Amino acid sequence: MTRTTPSPERARLAASLRDLRACTGLSMVGLAERTAFSKSSWERYLNGKSVPPRDAVRELCRLASEPEGRCLALWEIAESEWSGRAAPAPAPAPAPAPAPARHTETAQRTDAAAEAPSTVPEPVPPEHVAREASAPASRDDTRAGNRGAAVAVLASVCAVVVGGVAITLFLVLGQDAPRSSSSASPSPSATGPRCRGAACEGRNPMDMKCGVGPQTLASYRTASGAMLELRDSRTCGTSWARMWGTRIGDRLEVTADGRPRSAEVETEADAAAYVYTPMTTTRSGTVVRACFRPAPGGESDGKGECFEGRVR
Repeated sequence: MTRTTPSPERARLAASLRDLRACTGLSMVGLAERTAFSKSSWERYLNGKSVPPRDAVRELCRLASEPEGRCLALWEIAESEWSGRAAPAPAPAPAPAPAPARHTETAQRTDAAAEAPSTVPEPVPPEHVAREASAPASRDDTRAGNRGAAVAVLASVCAVVVGGVAITLFLVLGQDAPRSSSSASPSPSATGPRCRGAACEGRNPMDMKCGVGPQTLASYRTASGAMLELRDSRTCGTSWARMWGTRIGDRLEVTADGRPRSAEVETEADAAAYVYTPMTTTRSGTVVRACFRPAPGGESDGKGECFEGRVR
């Protein structure tokens, strides 16, 4: 059973699953090939239309090389809401009122039937019955003939149109088609990263597919309990930082040789998922520094925490 509008619990789980899927770099078809769940099932799970089985969450974490704990905790909350275990027990329905006695109504109908005069239908002449039976048949034959003629005309028109289109495509494609008989190989951008080096500066690592199989340069846990990581992709030649277990207003900044790149937790959905900084260009030996600025009003009261990692 699916529901059109995801609840907040299912929306948070779906956002986390989408981040994991982006880390794997797999399409829906790829997920279906590497797991026991179909492409249509993964589409429902990632859009929050239904809650996936526990095994589906674990398999996606395995493909993304990410720990299971956080996603399984979100799954427990969403599954409780989905199955109704988290809903309050419904109030007992009131007992139905007794049906009124109907002996008076039955007696009235019996009296009325007894007083009604009996009538016998008059016989219908045989020739009238024959005319009535033959009339619909003749009208049906006429309509069937008209429909057959209309279908024949439509079939002829369709044949002419299809033939014209086929000839046009043959002429156009015959002139523009390459003469090489070798099959075209997919472009690198279709299977690999969408940018490299300076072209990735300031871009989102997930959108550019640089988050497929990255290295973790360093990890850090803040005083407020948020988790931080410095990530690096030598395929793209870039580094970035990510955070999770955060609150609205938390901010993360990453700096390398260039200007700083930062990201902020803006919504509840962000707080329940991974939040990534834009990428910055790095090379082997570059020291990357990340600084976390918690939302004002917490225990840290906006005090920053920083850590570093070196590109290998």
